[in-house]
Amino acid sequence: MKKLQEVLRDWEAVIGLEVHTELTTLETKMFCDCRLSHDDEPNTNVCPVCLGMPGALPVPNRKAIESIVMAGLATNCEIQPRSYFYRKHYFYPDMSKNYQTTQGPVAFCMYGHLDLEVTGQGAKERPDSTVSKASDGSYVAPIRILRIHMEEDAAKMVHVGGTEGRITSAAESLIDYNRCGTPLIELVTEPDLRTPEEARLFMEKLRQTFLTLGISDCSLENGSMRCDGNVSIRRRGTTEFGTKTEMKNINSFKSLHNALEYEICRQAEVLEEGGIVYQETRHWEPSKRRTVVMRVKETADDYRMYPDPDLAPFDLSDEFVERCRARVPELPDAKRDRYINDFGLKRADAAQIAGDPATATFFEQAVATVKDKVVPTVANVVVNLVPATKAVTSAQVASLSSLLAADAITFAQAREVLEVIDGTTMDPEKIVDERGMRQSTDTDALSATVEEVLARCTDQVRQYKEGNKKVVGFLVGQCMKASRGTGNPKLFNQLLRERLEA
Repeated sequence: MKKLQEVLRDWEAVIGLEVHTELTTLETKMFCDCRLSHDDEPNTNVCPVCLGMPGALPVPNRKAIESIVMAGLATNCEIQPRSYFYRKHYFYPDMSKNYQTTQGPVAFCMYGHLDLEVTGQGAKERPDSTVSKASDGSYVAPIRILRIHMEEDAAKMVHVGGTEGRITSAAESLIDYNRCGTPLIELVTEPDLRTPEEARLFMEKLRQTFLTLGISDCSLENGSMRCDGNVSIRRRGTTEFGTKTEMKNINSFKSLHNALEYEICRQAEVLEEGGIVYQETRHWEPSKRRTVVMRVKETADDYRMYPDPDLAPFDLSDEFVERCRARVPELPDAKRDRYINDFGLKRADAAQIAGDPATATFFEQAVATVKDKVVPTVANVVVNLVPATKAVTSAQVASLSSLLAADAITFAQAREVLEVIDGTTMDPEKIVDERGMRQSTDTDALSATVEEVLARCTDQVRQYKEGNKKVVGFLVGQCMKASRGTGNPKLFNQLLRERLEA
């Protein structure tokens, strides 16, 4: 099978995503007051409503509606003043009432977009989207969102027995209805994505957005955020869509990327050999790095959808929408730009910090107590050193960053100090002084060391004069050795270059 880059020279991938996100931060289910918890004993958080008993009437969860409206506002959607819940019929044990309550043609949130930074082939050829160039030189494409609708999640099925993961006559299928009725929002994009990498980046950005809103824990590992990937290919230069296939319930960014990559290459191989790509649902097998057929894709008619007679039309007032808008916090893109403009952070550092609410809060607590010139150093520490620790405080990071910014310690020493103070309340400055780590910035003393080193390293001095500038690294090492590690390496580097150039 050809490699992806080789395939994309002749073919263009057309990718759309369906992202399912459980509203895990709520206390109760979507249409009843059962406790929302998947970790309790199986089938303990159930009632006649979520079990689909005759005569049980659903009541919508107001907080869930607030959450989906916030999600729509954060993704530039139009909030619909009136929408309906529908019944989507299918017969499967994970939904005991034999239909799923979802939304019909008009969802709570319609026609939005998320701006995505795109590179490579995706930036050069996007017939369906307008690509703009940002001030930093990156390319930004609006990935259109068709809708975000509300529905209820199904029960959890656990298959026990069988062979090689297959269900046989000796296997049992167990059902836990604790998850049944969990509020679930589904976001459907237009087919605007062009590469597996873009699909991965879109999912990451959407996850950052929902985490910032606080509407879900967005755990791909635990299944509270799942993705279906739809993909087709067409010859470059053509506009007609090919036949799409759907990869179901992908639960990691890596799997999303790899499944789409494999499927693009598989479809290209089929078409180039004169075969036909069928519309079907496929399953990604990570261990074998391939997709396999699950079933022929259903159509909307198969679900026999109609408005739910037990749920009245849902009307959202302007006042309700504005209250939701007031609850939307500063979103990752705006936070990133503020960090760049106000603190002078590198774009990559600003984006990484702004993309995680807990990291952003920790960073802002740390910078609240330092001078402005120290803030970029705090960002450097938060991005590159803190992730390796278990329990350091923002105050400790602020103190350590101030030492680094003043050239009192090296980055390697900062890592050593963090290892010592991790999980304690110890002051970094005290550790630095107790261990004799503090770097000297006495120019006169360091200049004397430089002269001593240059006097005995005549061969390296000659190499420098002949154009080998890298030899300065060796000379800095000799100066650090001569000063027993107490000299500042940056200052040594500066003094050496000044002396050698003179």
